[in-house]
This record gives sequence, C-alpha cells and structure tokens, in this order.
Amino acid sequence: MNNRSKKIFLIMSIVVPFLLYCIYYYGMMIKNAPYKFSEFQSIRFEYGYGDTLNNIYDSKTGEYQFVNRRDSIVKINLKLSKSDLLYLHRKAADLGFWDFPSNELNPDVKGRVPRYVIQFNYLRKTKKVMYDASYNGAEKLKDANDRLIIEIKKILSDAEARQRNSK
Repeated sequence: MNNRSKKIFLIMSIVVPFLLYCIYYYGMMIKNAPYKFSEFQSIRFEYGYGDTLNNIYDSKTGEYQFVNRRDSIVKINLKLSKSDLLYLHRKAADLGFWDFPSNELNPDVKGRVPRYVIQFNYLRKTKKVMYDASYNGAEKLKDANDRLIIEIKKILSDAEARQRNSK
C-alpha cells in the first residue's frame, strides 16, 4: 500500500464516521431542543418590591405597565419586534435560563427587596423564574439573573424610545 492509499484509508475509516456521528448527534440535539424560537409565543416580565409587582410587561398583548419617577402607574401598549424577541430568547439561552431553578427567593429577608418574575412561553413549554435580589445562591446564578434582567429592561426602554420617536 502506498502513502496516498494509507491516507485515504485513514480518512475513510476514522474521520468520515466521526463527522457523520457528529452531524447525527448534534442534529438530534437541535431537533429535540426544548425551547426553540420557532415555538416561541411570548415573554412576561414583572418586577417590583416584595409582593407588589407594579411593573409588568407582556409581549403577547403588548401591555406595559410601569411606575414612573412621580410614583404613578403608567400604562402603554408596547410591541417588541421579532428581532428584539429573538435577541432575548438567545440571551436567555446563552445565560442558561432554562436551567435556572424556578424559585430563587430568600425567605429570611423581609422588607423592600427587588423581586423579578421572568416567564418565557413556548408552544409546548413554559419557563418561569421568580428571582429575589437578595437571593443567596451561587454567584454565577445571581450574575446570570442580573444580566438577563438588565437586557430585558434595556430592550423595553429601547422599544419605548423607538415608539416615542416614531409618533
């Protein structure tokens, strides 16, 4: 067997089966992913202090209620674009939102502690996380929650600014 034949045999017997296995394995992983954007329906985001969650956004209806600087409740209709929703879906996936525990509350702390409820609704599944700013869990988990909350607030404020400027 010459050198060229050995290389072809090596490629055909090791590299090609490995590539086929990778394509099959990762294809099945993507196909069976529990939270796909093609099945995405809506996001619901609530926040406030303690059990009083006055700030609420629901992308399904577009209803956005928030407390302004004068402590009065403002209600507007705010629609997020498909690219905004895709960005939030991908950001949640990057931060591992699907693996977050559903309750991240600190029962020991009483008083005015910021609390957040993040809910992603899909065709077959829903993921809802209640997060307390005083949560004393893993630092990486707290950081991922904080980063996701910052991104959602940023997208909402950007969409609100776009809507205000288009009028």
